[in-house]
Amino acid sequence: MDILTRGTVLNEEVRVICCRSTELVREAARRHKLSRSATTALGRVITMGAIMGSMLKTDKEKLEITIDGKGPLGQIVVDGYYGAKARGFVENGNVDDPQASIGQLIGTNGSLRVVKDLGMKQPFVSTVDLQSGEIGDDFAFYYMISEQTPSAISVGVGYDEKGNLAAAGGLVLQLMPGATEESIRIVEDIVRNIKPVSQLMMEYESPEDLINALFDDYQELGRETPEFKCECSRGKFARIIRKLPAEDLQTMIDEDGGCEVVCKMCGKRYQFSKETLEGYLTAQRARKAS
Repeated sequence: MDILTRGTVLNEEVRVICCRSTELVREAARRHKLSRSATTALGRVITMGAIMGSMLKTDKEKLEITIDGKGPLGQIVVDGYYGAKARGFVENGNVDDPQASIGQLIGTNGSLRVVKDLGMKQPFVSTVDLQSGEIGDDFAFYYMISEQTPSAISVGVGYDEKGNLAAAGGLVLQLMPGATEESIRIVEDIVRNIKPVSQLMMEYESPEDLINALFDDYQELGRETPEFKCECSRGKFARIIRKLPAEDLQTMIDEDGGCEVVCKMCGKRYQFSKETLEGYLTAQRARKAS
Protein backbone atom coordinates (compact mmCIF):
# COMPACT_ATOMS: atom_id res chain seq x y z
CA MET A 1 0.00 0.00 0.00
CA ASP A 2 1.19 3.51 -0.77
CA ILE A 3 2.01 5.68 2.20
CA LEU A 4 3.56 9.08 2.86
CA THR A 5 5.10 10.05 6.17
CA ARG A 6 6.43 13.48 7.10
CA GLY A 7 8.19 14.83 10.15
CA THR A 8 11.54 16.10 11.44
CA VAL A 9 14.99 14.74 12.20
CA LEU A 10 18.30 16.00 13.60
CA ASN A 11 16.78 17.87 16.54
CA GLU A 12 13.99 19.25 14.35
CA GLU A 13 16.52 21.03 12.14
CA VAL A 14 15.59 19.03 9.04
CA ARG A 15 12.15 18.38 7.57
CA VAL A 16 11.78 14.97 5.97
CA ILE A 17 9.05 13.58 3.72
CA CYS A 18 9.20 10.03 2.43
CA CYS A 19 6.60 8.64 0.07
CA ARG A 20 5.89 5.25 -1.45
CA SER A 21 3.87 5.98 -4.60
CA THR A 22 3.93 2.67 -6.46
CA GLU A 23 0.17 2.26 -6.80
CA LEU A 24 -0.30 5.94 -7.62
CA VAL A 25 2.17 5.69 -10.51
CA ARG A 26 0.77 2.34 -11.63
CA GLU A 27 -2.73 3.84 -11.78
CA ALA A 28 -1.54 6.84 -13.79
CA ALA A 29 0.26 4.56 -16.25
CA ARG A 30 -2.81 2.34 -16.60
CA ARG A 31 -5.21 5.21 -17.19
CA HIS A 32 -3.05 6.80 -19.87
CA LYS A 33 -1.60 3.57 -21.36
CA LEU A 34 1.92 4.93 -20.97
CA SER A 35 5.18 3.57 -22.30
CA ARG A 36 7.90 2.69 -19.80
CA SER A 37 9.79 5.94 -20.43
CA ALA A 38 6.62 8.01 -20.05
CA THR A 39 5.68 6.08 -16.90
CA THR A 40 9.05 6.86 -15.36
CA ALA A 41 8.84 10.55 -16.21
CA LEU A 42 5.25 11.07 -15.11
CA GLY A 43 5.86 8.82 -12.10
CA ARG A 44 8.58 11.10 -10.78
CA VAL A 45 6.50 14.24 -11.26
CA ILE A 46 3.25 12.83 -9.89
CA THR A 47 5.17 11.59 -6.83
CA MET A 48 6.30 15.18 -6.27
CA GLY A 49 2.70 16.28 -6.78
CA ALA A 50 1.62 13.98 -3.96
CA ILE A 51 4.48 15.15 -1.74
CA MET A 52 3.70 18.83 -2.33
CA GLY A 53 0.00 18.11 -1.87
CA SER A 54 0.79 16.71 1.57
CA MET A 55 2.19 20.13 2.51
CA LEU A 56 -1.11 21.92 1.78
CA LYS A 57 -3.00 23.00 4.87
CA THR A 58 -6.65 22.53 3.81
CA ASP A 59 -8.71 20.71 1.19
CA LYS A 60 -9.51 24.11 -0.35
CA GLU A 61 -5.91 24.44 -1.54
CA LYS A 62 -4.34 22.83 -4.59
CA LEU A 63 -1.36 23.19 -6.88
CA GLU A 64 -0.44 22.63 -10.51
CA ILE A 65 2.98 21.57 -11.78
CA THR A 66 3.92 22.04 -15.42
CA ILE A 67 7.22 20.78 -16.81
CA ASP A 68 8.09 21.64 -20.39
CA GLY A 69 11.64 20.83 -21.37
CA LYS A 70 10.98 20.78 -25.14
CA GLY A 71 11.99 17.12 -25.24
CA PRO A 72 10.33 14.13 -26.99
CA LEU A 73 7.92 13.50 -24.11
CA GLY A 74 6.45 16.99 -24.39
CA GLN A 75 4.74 18.68 -21.48
CA ILE A 76 4.09 16.96 -18.17
CA VAL A 77 1.24 18.40 -16.12
CA VAL A 78 0.38 17.28 -12.57
CA ASP A 79 -2.17 18.57 -10.08
CA GLY A 80 -1.53 18.04 -6.37
CA TYR A 81 -4.24 18.08 -3.72
CA TYR A 82 -4.51 18.12 0.06
CA GLY A 83 -3.81 14.74 1.62
CA ALA A 84 -1.20 13.63 -0.95
CA LYS A 85 -3.71 13.16 -3.76
CA ALA A 86 -2.58 13.83 -7.33
CA ARG A 87 -3.42 13.44 -11.00
CA GLY A 88 -1.50 14.13 -14.19
CA PHE A 89 -0.54 13.32 -17.74
CA VAL A 90 2.41 13.38 -20.12
CA GLU A 91 1.79 14.88 -23.54
CA ASN A 92 3.49 12.17 -25.62
CA GLY A 93 2.80 9.10 -23.53
CA ASN A 94 3.77 6.60 -26.23
CA VAL A 95 7.36 7.83 -26.57
CA ASP A 96 9.76 5.13 -25.40
CA ASP A 97 13.55 5.11 -25.67
CA PRO A 98 15.37 2.73 -23.28
CA GLN A 99 18.74 4.13 -24.38
CA ALA A 100 17.92 7.72 -23.43
CA SER A 101 17.89 9.16 -19.93
CA ILE A 102 14.69 10.68 -18.56
CA GLY A 103 16.44 14.02 -18.57
CA GLN A 104 17.06 13.69 -22.32
CA LEU A 105 13.44 12.68 -22.99
CA ILE A 106 12.03 15.53 -20.89
CA GLY A 107 14.64 17.99 -22.09
CA THR A 108 16.28 20.93 -20.36
CA ASN A 109 15.47 23.76 -22.76
CA GLY A 110 12.45 24.84 -20.77
CA SER A 111 10.95 25.39 -17.36
CA LEU A 112 9.31 24.01 -14.25
CA ARG A 113 6.23 26.03 -13.27
CA VAL A 114 4.29 25.71 -10.03
CA VAL A 115 0.95 27.42 -9.44
CA LYS A 116 -0.36 27.23 -5.88
CA ASP A 117 -4.00 28.12 -5.24
CA LEU A 118 -4.05 28.80 -1.50
CA GLY A 119 -7.50 30.37 -1.44
CA MET A 120 -6.23 33.94 -1.70
CA LYS A 121 -7.16 36.54 -4.30
CA GLN A 122 -4.24 35.60 -6.54
CA PRO A 123 -2.44 32.25 -6.82
CA PHE A 124 1.27 31.93 -6.07
CA VAL A 125 3.08 31.38 -9.37
CA SER A 126 6.75 30.52 -9.71
CA THR A 127 8.75 29.45 -12.77
CA VAL A 128 12.36 28.27 -12.80
CA ASP A 129 14.62 26.95 -15.54
CA LEU A 130 15.01 23.19 -15.73
CA GLN A 131 18.41 22.07 -14.50
CA SER A 132 18.67 18.44 -15.60
CA GLY A 133 15.21 17.19 -16.53
CA GLU A 134 15.73 14.39 -14.03
CA ILE A 135 13.04 15.97 -11.78
CA GLY A 136 14.69 15.62 -8.34
CA ASP A 137 17.39 18.20 -9.06
CA ASP A 138 14.86 20.43 -10.78
CA PHE A 139 12.57 20.54 -7.76
CA ALA A 140 15.52 21.11 -5.43
CA PHE A 141 16.40 24.14 -7.56
CA TYR A 142 12.76 25.28 -7.46
CA TYR A 143 12.68 25.17 -3.65
CA MET A 144 15.96 27.06 -3.39
CA ILE A 145 14.99 29.82 -5.82
CA SER A 146 11.25 30.14 -5.16
CA GLU A 147 10.95 29.30 -1.47
CA GLN A 148 14.53 29.85 -0.26
CA THR A 149 14.54 26.36 1.22
CA PRO A 150 17.71 24.29 0.71
CA SER A 151 16.47 20.83 -0.25
CA ALA A 152 17.75 17.42 -1.32
CA ILE A 153 15.17 15.56 -3.39
CA SER A 154 15.19 12.08 -4.87
CA VAL A 155 12.28 10.60 -6.83
CA GLY A 156 12.31 7.39 -8.80
CA VAL A 157 10.45 4.59 -10.52
CA GLY A 158 11.88 1.06 -10.58
CA TYR A 159 11.09 -2.08 -12.58
CA ASP A 160 11.51 -5.82 -12.08
CA GLU A 161 13.41 -8.19 -14.37
CA LYS A 162 10.36 -8.56 -16.63
CA GLY A 163 10.04 -4.80 -17.07
CA ASN A 164 7.01 -4.44 -14.83
CA LEU A 165 6.73 -1.47 -12.50
CA ALA A 166 7.97 -2.68 -9.11
CA ALA A 167 8.36 0.42 -6.96
CA ALA A 168 8.08 4.19 -7.00
CA GLY A 169 8.69 6.80 -4.37
CA GLY A 170 10.30 9.99 -3.24
CA LEU A 171 12.45 11.35 -0.43
CA VAL A 172 12.67 15.05 0.44
CA LEU A 173 15.10 16.53 2.99
CA GLN A 174 14.77 20.25 3.72
CA LEU A 175 16.96 22.32 6.01
CA MET A 176 15.01 24.42 8.49
CA PRO A 177 16.10 28.00 9.29
CA GLY A 178 18.99 27.91 11.74
CA ALA A 179 20.13 24.38 10.89
CA THR A 180 23.62 23.76 12.29
CA GLU A 181 26.71 22.93 10.26
CA GLU A 182 26.62 19.43 11.76
CA SER A 183 23.09 18.80 10.50
CA ILE A 184 24.04 20.15 7.08
CA ARG A 185 27.07 17.83 6.97
CA ILE A 186 24.97 14.78 7.90
CA VAL A 187 22.41 15.55 5.21
CA GLU A 188 25.15 16.08 2.62
CA ASP A 189 26.75 12.73 3.53
CA ILE A 190 23.42 10.93 3.22
CA VAL A 191 22.67 12.51 -0.14
CA ARG A 192 26.15 11.70 -1.42
CA ASN A 193 25.92 7.99 -0.55
CA ILE A 194 22.21 7.12 -0.77
CA LYS A 195 20.94 4.50 -3.22
CA PRO A 196 18.23 5.31 -5.78
CA VAL A 197 14.96 5.85 -3.95
CA SER A 198 13.13 3.29 -6.12
CA GLN A 199 15.61 0.65 -4.95
CA LEU A 200 15.19 1.72 -1.32
CA MET A 201 11.41 1.35 -1.64
CA MET A 202 11.98 -2.29 -2.53
CA GLU A 203 14.45 -2.86 0.30
CA TYR A 204 12.44 -1.33 3.14
CA GLU A 205 8.97 -2.38 4.21
CA SER A 206 7.74 1.18 4.73
CA PRO A 207 8.89 4.79 4.21
CA GLU A 208 9.13 5.13 7.99
CA ASP A 209 11.54 2.20 8.14
CA LEU A 210 13.69 3.91 5.52
CA ILE A 211 13.81 7.17 7.48
CA ASN A 212 14.67 5.32 10.69
CA ALA A 213 17.53 3.61 8.85
CA LEU A 214 18.94 7.01 7.92
CA PHE A 215 18.26 8.90 11.17
CA ASP A 216 17.82 7.91 14.82
CA ASP A 217 15.50 10.69 16.01
CA TYR A 218 12.61 10.76 13.53
CA GLN A 219 9.49 12.48 14.86
CA GLU A 220 6.46 11.88 12.66
CA LEU A 221 4.13 14.86 12.25
CA GLY A 222 1.72 13.47 9.69
CA ARG A 223 0.81 10.51 7.52
CA GLU A 224 -1.24 10.30 4.33
CA THR A 225 -2.15 7.75 1.66
CA PRO A 226 -1.13 8.93 -1.83
CA GLU A 227 -3.90 8.32 -4.36
CA PHE A 228 -4.76 9.19 -7.93
CA LYS A 229 -7.60 11.72 -7.75
CA CYS A 230 -9.33 13.54 -10.60
CA GLU A 231 -11.97 16.23 -10.23
CA CYS A 232 -13.53 15.66 -13.65
CA SER A 233 -17.19 14.71 -13.98
CA ARG A 234 -19.83 14.33 -16.64
CA GLY A 235 -21.55 17.44 -15.28
CA LYS A 236 -18.44 19.60 -15.70
CA PHE A 237 -18.00 18.57 -19.32
CA ALA A 238 -21.74 18.99 -19.96
CA ARG A 239 -21.51 22.63 -18.84
CA ILE A 240 -18.67 23.18 -21.32
CA ILE A 241 -20.50 21.51 -24.20
CA ARG A 242 -23.67 23.51 -23.54
CA LYS A 243 -21.68 26.72 -24.11
CA LEU A 244 -20.31 25.66 -27.51
CA PRO A 245 -21.49 27.66 -30.53
CA ALA A 246 -24.73 26.35 -32.05
CA GLU A 247 -22.99 25.52 -35.33
CA ASP A 248 -20.48 23.28 -33.50
CA LEU A 249 -23.27 21.45 -31.70
CA GLN A 250 -25.13 20.99 -34.97
CA THR A 251 -22.00 19.58 -36.64
CA MET A 252 -21.54 17.02 -33.88
CA ILE A 253 -25.19 16.03 -34.20
CA ASP A 254 -25.20 15.76 -38.01
CA GLU A 255 -21.75 14.33 -38.69
CA ASP A 256 -20.84 12.41 -35.54
CA GLY A 257 -24.20 11.48 -34.07
CA GLY A 258 -23.01 12.59 -30.64
CA CYS A 259 -19.61 13.17 -29.07
CA GLU A 260 -17.05 11.65 -26.77
CA VAL A 261 -15.03 13.75 -24.32
CA VAL A 262 -11.80 12.44 -22.83
CA CYS A 263 -10.40 14.00 -19.65
CA LYS A 264 -6.79 14.87 -20.41
CA MET A 265 -5.77 14.53 -16.76
CA CYS A 266 -7.13 11.06 -16.03
CA GLY A 267 -8.13 9.51 -19.35
CA LYS A 268 -11.76 8.93 -18.39
CA ARG A 269 -14.23 9.01 -21.30
CA TYR A 270 -17.69 10.57 -21.28
CA GLN A 271 -20.27 9.87 -23.98
CA PHE A 272 -22.90 12.43 -25.04
CA SER A 273 -25.59 11.02 -27.34
CA LYS A 274 -27.13 12.73 -30.34
CA GLU A 275 -30.35 13.20 -28.35
CA THR A 276 -28.48 14.84 -25.48
CA LEU A 277 -26.76 17.29 -27.82
CA GLU A 278 -30.08 18.07 -29.50
CA GLY A 279 -31.48 18.90 -26.07
CA TYR A 280 -28.55 21.27 -25.37
CA LEU A 281 -29.05 22.93 -28.76
CA THR A 282 -32.78 23.38 -28.22
CA ALA A 283 -32.20 24.89 -24.77
CA GLN A 284 -29.54 27.23 -26.17
CA ARG A 285 -31.88 28.49 -28.90
CA ALA A 286 -34.70 28.95 -26.41
CA ARG A 287 -32.46 31.12 -24.19
CA LYS A 288 -31.51 33.32 -27.15
CA ALA A 289 -35.12 33.68 -28.22
CA SER A 290 -36.34 34.74 -24.77
